Amino acid sequence: MTRFTLDSSWRRPDRGATLVAGSPLRVFTLGAAGVRVVEAIEAGSEPPPGHAPLTRRLVDAGALHPVLDPTPLSPDELTVVVPTLGAPPHLRPRHCRTVVVDDASPQPVELPADLPAELVRLPHNRGPGGARNAGLEHVTTPYVAFVDADVEIDEDGLLALGAHLRNEQTVLVAPRIRARAGVRRDALARFEQTRSPLDLGGEAARIAPTTRVSYVPAAVLVCRTEAVRAAGGFDATLRYGEDVDLVWRLAASGGHCRYEPSIEAAHDTRPDLRSWLLQRFRYGTSAAPLAARHPGALAPVRMSGWSAAVWVPVLAGLPVVGAVVAAGTAAALVRRLRALPPAESLRLVGLGHLHAGRLIAATLTRAWWPIAVAAALCSRRARRLLGLAVAVNVATSWSAERPMLDPLRYAALRLADDAAYGAGVWAGAARARRIDAVAPSFEAWPPRDERPSTASSR
Repeated sequence: MTRFTLDSSWRRPDRGATLVAGSPLRVFTLGAAGVRVVEAIEAGSEPPPGHAPLTRRLVDAGALHPVLDPTPLSPDELTVVVPTLGAPPHLRPRHCRTVVVDDASPQPVELPADLPAELVRLPHNRGPGGARNAGLEHVTTPYVAFVDADVEIDEDGLLALGAHLRNEQTVLVAPRIRARAGVRRDALARFEQTRSPLDLGGEAARIAPTTRVSYVPAAVLVCRTEAVRAAGGFDATLRYGEDVDLVWRLAASGGHCRYEPSIEAAHDTRPDLRSWLLQRFRYGTSAAPLAARHPGALAPVRMSGWSAAVWVPVLAGLPVVGAVVAAGTAAALVRRLRALPPAESLRLVGLGHLHAGRLIAATLTRAWWPIAVAAALCSRRARRLLGLAVAVNVATSWSAERPMLDPLRYAALRLADDAAYGAGVWAGAARARRIDAVAPSFEAWPPRDERPSTASSR
């Protein structure tokens, strides 16, 4: 039985033939057959026969998400590959074949007696991508799970995740990664509980560049073995970002990549502030190499030209001009989207401009903070804007995350997180002599769905 869940963006004004949904947001116009399909899905029922062309299109757009197949993989279909540097893995598979790759640890890894795994020792350190590739060479099963040594997930969770791969178009699925609870209770550990860069939230999603879930870490990935091999495996020249690169190459080749947060894994956090900041800095350095490999996917600010026209005057100290432009764009959008009720069009343009403003504020304290700080040293207006951006970012994330941490320490760690990552972005950009990872991107909005070739929509 085929069932789907609606994305949180899903809106069908007046229950009519116009659908607004997806990531990025799209406007779909449905035919009579398409309306019947979405009505069944909205009711929680199986869609009628002939739904596949439309539902496939909606899944591709991030408007729908397939419900996880209740039939897991069998253990003999899956091999688990665990790269490690100096530490035995947390994972303890009972039935799946397991390959542990010791990436030339200074002190050779010794496997625990309760871990019946094959140990592959590399003579030279290849980095995480190279170590996973070395393990992949030993895989003979149709599916492979890459699990980092510091991650805890049970075998049943891996097999359940793999059920998504029964859809032949799906090539990769990842669970939600949560910071391990209960090990430490200091401020840094509590911050990681709600703001880990590995935790991509509680909503299912497709994974693709420029979408809500644009990447997943390789902490846990369950993949179709031949798809990973056909893509050339992980890029071993990347010490950071090799997981993002693989996911994007798989998506570019036409494969579906899924994020399934109903299954969770736990990972160890960095033990102290210094190593934590260094981790964030190194994550930032991956942006420039990734931007070179995937042009247009790493822009820190991505918004419509309309939203840019609203916020540039505001940033220049001309809020009235920005308000006039916002009113004009609202009127233009109402005329452009005649299929939508005017109230829905106004809601879309208002939310679009608001999101753009929050994105600018977030970028000023993250990827653009060196420029923002330099401007603040020379301009009172720039100081006010930077202070406002800090306040907006901390307040909105605090209200959304409700961390078990007082506001002052939360704000300090949030700013340190952004500053370390942003410094890494600029260091990587300078090293690569490219500005892709710090340059904004402007796009037309809202994109309309192209005319499908099926009777289910038009």
